[in-house]
Amino acid sequence: MSRIDALRNLLAKDPRDGMTRYMLANELYRAGEFAEAVDELQVYVGEAEDAGAAYRILAESYLALGKTDEAKWALKQGATSARSHDHSGMAEELEDKLKELS
Repeated sequence: MSRIDALRNLLAKDPRDGMTRYMLANELYRAGEFAEAVDELQVYVGEAEDAGAAYRILAESYLALGKTDEAKWALKQGATSARSHDHSGMAEELEDKLKELS
């Protein structure tokens, strides 16, 4: 059983498990399954308080799908979230990426 399949099975047992959903989204992203990663990350950021990392993966997934406006939104949200969690380095990284896209 693949890691993705194992995480899907775990998530099926507890769909509100944010950490499992985040891990699944990350594995989907790493496997190049960007549309599925976006789907999982949209649910995750809607339900969990993220410190910025999920928004980074969401933005990169959107970019891989050619959705620049959505990537910009994710980068803005991620930078705001990172700052609210005192992750200034991550916030600056996301803001720099946003500047590259503008």
